[in-house]
Amino acid sequence: MPNLPLYIPITFVITSLATVLLFYKATNNSKTTLFVLLAWLGIQAGIGLSGFYTVTDTIPPRFLLMIAPPFLLIIVLFATAKGRKYIDALNVKTLTLLHVVRIPVELVLLWLFMNKTVPELMTFEGRNFDIVSGITAPIIYYFGFIKNKLNTKVILLWNFICLGLLINIVVNAVLAAPFPFQQFAFDQPNVAVLYFPFNWLPCCVVPLVLFAHLVSIRQLIRRSK
Repeated sequence: MPNLPLYIPITFVITSLATVLLFYKATNNSKTTLFVLLAWLGIQAGIGLSGFYTVTDTIPPRFLLMIAPPFLLIIVLFATAKGRKYIDALNVKTLTLLHVVRIPVELVLLWLFMNKTVPELMTFEGRNFDIVSGITAPIIYYFGFIKNKLNTKVILLWNFICLGLLINIVVNAVLAAPFPFQQFAFDQPNVAVLYFPFNWLPCCVVPLVLFAHLVSIRQLIRRSK
C-alpha cells in the first residue's frame, strides 16, 4: 500500500474511536461493552499490521475474519433473550447521533480514492450515497428526540432508508475488493480495507452502524404498536 498523507489514517482512527465511544454512551456506559470493542480493535490492528489480510486469493477469503465475528454477534444478540434485553436497553437517541460518523468516513473514502487505494464507486462521487445518512442524522436527532417534532414513523422510515444506503455501499465495496469473486473496479480495487487502520471500517465501524439501525428499528416498531 502506498504511503498516505498522515491526516488520512489519523482522521480515520479518530472517527473509529468516536464511533466506539458514541456506542458506549448508548449502552449507558457499559464498561464490558467498551472493553470488548477496544479489545476487538486491538486484535484487528495487530492482524492488519501483520499483512494477513493482503493475501486475497484464499477460499474462503481471510477477509471473513474481519466481518464474521461482529455479524455473528449481532445475530446472537437478536436471537437470544439476554441479547434482546441488552438491545432494548440501548439509547435510540444516542444511536441516531452515532450516524454522524458517516460524514468523516465518507471524507476518508474520498481521500483514499484520490490516493488510489479505493475505487471511485466507493465515494459520494460514485455509487456511495451514505454521506446523506451522516448529514441528516443530526437533523433527525434534534427534531426527533430533542424537539420531539418528528413522529415515530418518520424516524423509522429514515432508519430504513439509511440502512438501504449502508447495504448498497457494503455490497459494492465487497465486490470491488480483490477477491476471487470480484465484480467491479478491476483497474483500482478496494485495497485500503486490507490494511490497518482501514480494516477497522468493515470489522467495527460498519457493524456498529448496522447494529444501531437494527436496534433503532426494533425499538421504534415496538414503540409504535
